[in-house]
Amino acid sequence: MPLPGGLWWLLCCRRGFTLLHRDYGDGELSGDGDEDEDEETFELRTPSPAGGGRGPLEVTLTQPVRSGPVSHRLQSWEETWSLIPEKGLPEDDPDTVVKGWLYREPRGGGARPWLPPRRAWFVLTRDSLDQFSSSGKGARHLGSLVLTSLCSVTGPERRRKETGLWSVTVSGRKHSVHLCSPRQAEAERWGVALREVIASKAPLETPTQLLLRDIQESCGDPEAVALIYLRNPILRHTSGALYAPLLPLPYGVSAPGPGYAPLREEAVRLFLALQALEGARRPGPLMQGVLQTCRDLPALRDELFLQLAKQTSGPAGPPGLPATRDPAALRYWQLLTCMSCTFRPGVAVRGHLLGHLERTEQALPDSELAEYARFIRKALGRTRGRELVPSLAEISALSRRQELLCTVHCPGAGACAVTIDSHTTAGEVARELVGRLGLARSRNAFALYEQRGAQERALAGGTLVADVLTRFENLAAEETGLEDSPDSGWRLCLRLHGPLHPEGLSPDGHELPFLFEQAHALLLRGRPPPSASTAAAVLGSWKRLRGMGRAEAMAAYLTLAAQCPGFGAARYDVLELSTEPGGGAPQKLCLGLGAKAMSLSRPGETEPIHSVSYGHVASCQLMGPHTLALRVGESQLVLQSPQVEEIMQLVNAYLANPSPEKPCSSSSPPCQDLPDTSPPSQHPGLDEPQGQSGCLGQLQD
Repeated sequence: MPLPGGLWWLLCCRRGFTLLHRDYGDGELSGDGDEDEDEETFELRTPSPAGGGRGPLEVTLTQPVRSGPVSHRLQSWEETWSLIPEKGLPEDDPDTVVKGWLYREPRGGGARPWLPPRRAWFVLTRDSLDQFSSSGKGARHLGSLVLTSLCSVTGPERRRKETGLWSVTVSGRKHSVHLCSPRQAEAERWGVALREVIASKAPLETPTQLLLRDIQESCGDPEAVALIYLRNPILRHTSGALYAPLLPLPYGVSAPGPGYAPLREEAVRLFLALQALEGARRPGPLMQGVLQTCRDLPALRDELFLQLAKQTSGPAGPPGLPATRDPAALRYWQLLTCMSCTFRPGVAVRGHLLGHLERTEQALPDSELAEYARFIRKALGRTRGRELVPSLAEISALSRRQELLCTVHCPGAGACAVTIDSHTTAGEVARELVGRLGLARSRNAFALYEQRGAQERALAGGTLVADVLTRFENLAAEETGLEDSPDSGWRLCLRLHGPLHPEGLSPDGHELPFLFEQAHALLLRGRPPPSASTAAAVLGSWKRLRGMGRAEAMAAYLTLAAQCPGFGAARYDVLELSTEPGGGAPQKLCLGLGAKAMSLSRPGETEPIHSVSYGHVASCQLMGPHTLALRVGESQLVLQSPQVEEIMQLVNAYLANPSPEKPCSSSSPPCQDLPDTSPPSQHPGLDEPQGQSGCLGQLQD
């Protein structure tokens, strides 16, 4: 006789009980207690112990062999409502939340749009959604949808093309019920009530979760843990299909983005992808696709960690010798390595995974599997989440438990090869190169940039270099087939980040040619934006340096470049937000960060409408996502930009300059200001705009 729904949870997973789950469909049991072809059967038996005493009760759980594609099973419309006994219309039921007449779409209505909605009397209680033929006594009970914590509600939304009614969808494990009403307010009332009932339900636990709890409680007893693995095939490697997730995932929740099925179906697809790894000729793209799915669907990350722990446990429990000789088994360990370097598992899953890795090391201390286990345990302690999934080159390196080699271009010093791993940051690479080039004691600050031709962007110190390399790979793939140009291809480079200090540079070190090459490239690219005579002035002044030695000429050039207020200015598109109540819409502006001052200008214009020296900036701090606040005198400037972290990093570098210089050196002739045609400043404490061609004009003298 089948046990009442949910009762077997109290029996099947305690130590001393036997759980035999032939087709590994344990997640199916956490649903609505169906009694169709998927219904599991239970057999209670009490073996006679040898000592004549009373032995432990054993529960054997079996499941009928299923046939047909996985998609057909997951899209079955059959739903059994036997958990709620047949009953008539409840009268004055204290558990009734809301009741009323609604229309319901027939099952499969999406495939049969010509079928009209049917009117029924619905009663929502704390346990179920019941349907009746009428509201009077003796009404026929049409069925019930048991509500659990995994049910979901969407809507209301108006189905203009189909019925014109407002529809609320309640999703269970096997099918969804569409409640329709001609009035939006009524549909919203039902939607709110349904969500409140579902939110009040205690979270369901799958049998796998209960087994993980048993393993955690028995972690100090290796024999008990081995017995749990032995009696529960769901924890071990299998070549069969997985019919439902190992963890509780909500019913009917559609995954974001095109091409994704509901979460529970995607979990089953992930397991099929894992099994396909065993025979894949090129496993890298398949691994990357699995990782991308987990990035797009965060709810599946713990599920995949558990699936990989299952498949790396060996067909007979803890890893045995056959697993070490099977090349296909290593694919699961390689993907688990990539997962551990990309995502952070949840607390419960992390504890189980660490225990699994430790048991692997103890069972096979000198094997390759133990090497993977040690590598993964170390990675889990460092991973903090990735912006992008690993590139194919990184996946190949991780599969061999090796580090990744990247190239960083340094002006005047060529290209430098740097060894990184999945956790190396841009700040760490910059510090290593600064040390290699002997720039550790320099007054100048340096940072890692991504560059392509004239495009360049500073990388925040905490940016993972592996994410940058993945972005380069993705951009290169998007441009495949396009005509190559001299500026094609992104690369990493080390360059000046902050004020230029050309004083006291050694003629024999790397810093002088490093800064010279960079300064010359910036001036030729138009940083600062040259006037009609600026380029000729620079070239003319450079020609007058003939006769000097190489180091002396470069030092003189840097001195001339440093006198320009806008040298090396970085420009960012920002939105200026009004700090006054009802101040109007945000204003699109261009923020320029030069060596001496920052400026705001309108898009397409070279003359700033406001400029302020760094000495007047009291603070620079983040206010929220993509929002930066600058305190200037008594006023506050609020800017929005996707690059606020880079802006803040650069502004703070200028603010930390120990010897801020005036717009032009006191030993040089005064700069010639351009006429001011901008409106008065709206921010007290902002300086008047200054021209940028005066100091460059001095190069001609």
